[in-house]
Amino acid sequence: DVSSPKHGKVDPDNMPHVGGNMWAGGTGGRDTAGLGGKGGPYRLDAGHRVYQVSQAEKDAVPEEVKRAAREMAEKAFKQRLKEIQMSEYDASTYERFSGAVRRQVQSLRVILDNLQ
Repeated sequence: DVSSPKHGKVDPDNMPHVGGNMWAGGTGGRDTAGLGGKGGPYRLDAGHRVYQVSQAEKDAVPEEVKRAAREMAEKAFKQRLKEIQMSEYDASTYERFSGAVRRQVQSLRVILDNLQ
């Protein structure tokens, strides 16, 4: 079961972590920042294969945990904007322009990766 959202511990060796309730950047777990899990405050990609929990498990997360996760994510987002000296208006403008070319940028990345 989920309890409360948290960032989680950072693995200094960046080993893949699947499931559980401890590591930041893990996949398929609960309560921590990562991918494919449930109840975490925000997505955090550590570059590993993603294991996805079912949508039914995600839907079963209690509303108070979802609310706490959203609040934590919003706080982290605002802190990150402050660190990079960007306003919320700047972020929404960036997202608007970035979103318009996201597919083309992804295609270019694939081409460049293949050339390497």
